[in-house]
Amino acid sequence: MAAILAAIAVLSSSAGEKIEKSPLYKDASQPIAVRVNDLLGRMTLDEKIGQTNQRSVAVGMHDLGGWVPQFEQGHIGSIMNVSSPQVADSIQRIMLNKSRLGIPVLIARDVIHGYKTIFPIPLGQAATFNPDIARKGARVAATEASSDGIRWTFAPMLDIARDARWGRIAEGCGEDPYLTGQMGQAMVEGFQGGLAGDPTSLAACAKHFVAYGAAEGGRDYNSTFVPERVLRQTYLPPFRQAIDAGALTIMASFNDNDGIPVSANRHLLTDILRGEWKFPGFVVSDCFAVRELISHGVAADAADASRQTMNAGLDMEMETGHYLETMRGLIENGHVSEARLDSAVAAILYVKFAMGLFEDPFVHTPQSVKYSAEHLAAAKEAALQSAILLKNENNTLPLKPNRINRILLTGPLADARYDQLGTWIFDGEKEHTVTLRHGLDELCRKKGIAMDFVESLKYTRHDNLSGIDAAVTAARNADAIVVAVGEEAIFSGEGHCMASLNLVGRQSELVERLSATGKPVVMVVMAGRPLTIKPEIDRSAAVLYAFHPGTMGGPALADLLLGVTSPSGKTPVTFPLTTGQVPIYYNHNNTGRPANGTEIGLDGIPEDAGNTFLGCTSYYLDAGHKPMYPFGYGLSYGCFEYSDLKLSAGEYGKDQTIKARITVANNGTMDATETVQLYVRDHVASVTRPVKELKQFRRVPLRKGEKQTIEFELPVSELSYIGADLRPRIDSGDFTLFIGGNSETTLSAIFSIK
Repeated sequence: MAAILAAIAVLSSSAGEKIEKSPLYKDASQPIAVRVNDLLGRMTLDEKIGQTNQRSVAVGMHDLGGWVPQFEQGHIGSIMNVSSPQVADSIQRIMLNKSRLGIPVLIARDVIHGYKTIFPIPLGQAATFNPDIARKGARVAATEASSDGIRWTFAPMLDIARDARWGRIAEGCGEDPYLTGQMGQAMVEGFQGGLAGDPTSLAACAKHFVAYGAAEGGRDYNSTFVPERVLRQTYLPPFRQAIDAGALTIMASFNDNDGIPVSANRHLLTDILRGEWKFPGFVVSDCFAVRELISHGVAADAADASRQTMNAGLDMEMETGHYLETMRGLIENGHVSEARLDSAVAAILYVKFAMGLFEDPFVHTPQSVKYSAEHLAAAKEAALQSAILLKNENNTLPLKPNRINRILLTGPLADARYDQLGTWIFDGEKEHTVTLRHGLDELCRKKGIAMDFVESLKYTRHDNLSGIDAAVTAARNADAIVVAVGEEAIFSGEGHCMASLNLVGRQSELVERLSATGKPVVMVVMAGRPLTIKPEIDRSAAVLYAFHPGTMGGPALADLLLGVTSPSGKTPVTFPLTTGQVPIYYNHNNTGRPANGTEIGLDGIPEDAGNTFLGCTSYYLDAGHKPMYPFGYGLSYGCFEYSDLKLSAGEYGKDQTIKARITVANNGTMDATETVQLYVRDHVASVTRPVKELKQFRRVPLRKGEKQTIEFELPVSELSYIGADLRPRIDSGDFTLFIGGNSETTLSAIFSIK
C-alpha cells in the first residue's frame, strides 16, 4: 500500500490548480494510484474513518430512513445486506450527489454458492475436481447478485478443514491445499469477472485468514495452535494463490492462533500480507470480531480493540461501528497514527476504483438473469459432477428399465426443497428447488419405470415409526429402493458443529428395516460434511453421496441413478470410519512408528493380556488407522485401469520439469470420466514431510473401451516445502511419484533431484 500512497508524493502548484477545477480522482484515465492519492489528500479525518466503517441494514429494506445522514456525511464505507436494486441505486445516488466527495459505497452480501440459482455447497464443488465448475458457479452467482446491486461477496472460503465436526467444512474446498488453491482461484476469477466497467463483477473476499479450519475439537470460533511452518506450508498457500489471481479483499478469521486473535496479528496482516505478498486490497474483520477481542481477553474495551486491530493491519471493521466511534480519539491521542489510517483508506479506495464504482456504481444487470435456463443448466452440471459413487455392489446402479420395473423412493431428503440447497443460501428460494422426488419421477416416466414415493420421515430428526412402517410395506412391491438420508441444511455452516458424525434420528433404523426386506437398497446421502455411516453403507447395495447439491440437485441425481450419465465426483476430504478418528487427512506425516496393517485389534487381544505390546504403531485399537474412504476416492459406471507409468528421466535438476506419462483405459460398458491424480512423496527432508501430497489432477472423459495416454508436466520447483528455517527449499535426493484414482494409489515411480 505504501506504493500507492507514494505514487504521487508531491504535486506542483500548477497541477494543484488544475486539480481544483477537475479533480484527478474523477478522471478515469488516470492510474488508480494517482486517483487514490489525490482523493485521500482531500478527505477530512472523519471521512477517512467513515471508509473503514461497514454496517448492516435490514435485508431487502425499502426505506433508507435514518441511514441517510450517515451516507451524506461519508460515515459509511460499505453496507451489508441490501438486496434491492432500487435501494442500492438510491444509496449510490446519495453518495455521488449529496456526500461531499462523491465516494460510492461498496454493497456487500454473503453470496457463497449461488444467489438465486443455488449450486452445490463449496465442498460439493470441490468434489468435482473441476475448477471450471467453480468458476462458472461463481460467475452465475455474481451475475444474479449484481442484479440487486450487490458488488462484494464474502467468498471464497479457503480454510483447510481436516475435522468434519466443524460446521464450516461445508463452506470450503476440503483438506488439501492444492485442490483448495485451484478451486479458490477459479472462484475468484468467476466472482470478479471483468471488474472495472463490468456491472456483473463482485469483489471476491478470500476468507478466513488464517487457520480457522484448525479450530480445536472442530468447534466453531475456537482457538488454534498452528506453528508458522505449518501455516506457510498448509494454510497460507491457497490465500496466496487467490491474491495472485486478483482477489481484492481478505477477511481476517475469528480464531486466536497461539494466543493472538488474527484480527490483531500484525505479523499475519501486515508483515506477510502487505510486506511479503504486496497485497494491494483491504482486510475486513469478520462480523463483530473487533469487539470480540474483549471476549478473547486481550482488549480492555472497544477503543483498545480498535487500536490493536487497526495497528495490526485490519482496514475495515464489520458491523459494530467501533472504528467510527473510537478512531478519532485514538489518532488525537497518538495511539493510532493518521498514516496508518491513510494506508487503510487507500486500500479501500483502491478496491472501489478497481471495480469502476466511481464511474458507475448503479445496477445494470436485468432481473431476468435470475434462474435463467443457462444458469439452471450450469447448476445441474455442477450437481452431476459433484456426486460421489461410494459403493456399487453387483452393479446395482444404474437402475435400468430392463431390470427394474418399479422403484420406491423414500427418506427425509427425498423431497426436501430447503435442505437440498444446503447452508449459506440467504437468498435461495426453496420454491425453485427441483427435488430428487420430482427429478426421479419425471425421468422414470420417460424411461417407463413406475415410481412410488413414501415420505417415511418428514425431516432427519423426525421420530415417526408409522412412516417407516409405511415405507417398508411399500418396499414389498418395488424392485429397488432409493432412500435419501443425511443432514438438514441447518446442521452445517457457521456455528453448526457436531460432536457426532452419525446419522441423526431414526434414519439408521429406516435404512436397516428397508435392507431387511431383501430388496436392493440404494442410499443417497445429502449432507454438509462426510458422515460416519459404515453400518448404513454395509446395509446398502449402492451409495451415492451428494454434498447438498443445490437447486438442480434432483434432476442431476436422477440422471445418475438411472444411468443417463456416470458419476465422476471424488472425495475432497477423507471420510472417517468413526468420529473418534478426526482430525483425519491423507497428507499426514509418517511418524516414527507408522501403522503397517499388521496391528492387533480389540478382537485379537487375549484375555488377561496384561501390559502386552500390540504392535506399538500409530493406530486405534478399535478402529485401526484407515479411513472409511480416502481423499480423492470415487467410483464410476466405467471401469478404469491404470498402466505403463513412465517418467521422462530418472534424475532432474532443480530448474527442470518432470514429465510423467500414464495410460488409462475404460474397460467398462459405459462412457465415464475419471479424475487422474498425481501425488509426490519426499523420502528424506530437513523436517518430516507428508506421506503423499497432491500436485496435479486432470478430469479425463473416456468412452467405453477407450484408452488414453495422459501426460503431466510438473516443475521441480513445485516440490519445494518450508524448511526448519521457515524458508522454501527443495531437497536433493529421492522422491516417489504416484498416479492413480485416489490418494491410496500405489502405482508409482522413483526419481531423484540432484
